[in-house]
Amino acid sequence: MFDSRPDRSAEVVLVGRSNVGKSTLMRELTGHTVSTGSKPGVTRSPNHYDWVAEDFVLTDLPGFGFMEGVPEERREAIKTDVVRYVENYAESILAGVVVVDGKSAIDIIDRHSERGEIPHDVELFHFLRDVGIPPVVAVNKMDKVDDRDDRLDALCDRLGLVPPWQQWDETIAPISAKRGQITPLTDAVRHHLHEAKRDDLLGFF
Repeated sequence: MFDSRPDRSAEVVLVGRSNVGKSTLMRELTGHTVSTGSKPGVTRSPNHYDWVAEDFVLTDLPGFGFMEGVPEERREAIKTDVVRYVENYAESILAGVVVVDGKSAIDIIDRHSERGEIPHDVELFHFLRDVGIPPVVAVNKMDKVDDRDDRLDALCDRLGLVPPWQQWDETIAPISAKRGQITPLTDAVRHHLHEAKRDDLLGFF
């Protein structure tokens, strides 16, 4: 399923739950429509956007977490595939973009925590760090959020980052992909590309 990756030494990946707007964000970043499954959980393989002439690929990994009508074992298999992909290509991945829904992320994280589970978003954030990939949290759908600063501070708190969120602009990126408002994300990714001494890739963001 996951063996379609072009042979590139530099990569940025998008990861996250289903229905958080990863495909819309991918379209905004590349200027191209990315095919998506009609139902969550249908897309089981990564969507690669390959610039061919450049040594770089942008990858939208399948969404995971709760998906209506998708059996739990399948959901777990998707998550395992995503984790394995990131582990396999960790040395090439210069930034991992964790896309979350700004409206519902806190509620979802808290619901899982109250049940004694590690929420996927939190787990993914720390997993990227553990394998040496700088995580950037793209907090999507912020145009629908009223208590913006409170919500972003709360997200920092859940991720183990000390608020206020403004001091984490290389890590927390409030965006609205549908409205084309993604500059905080592209700025954060550009920072990590620069840190990786890959200024040749800045033009992609």
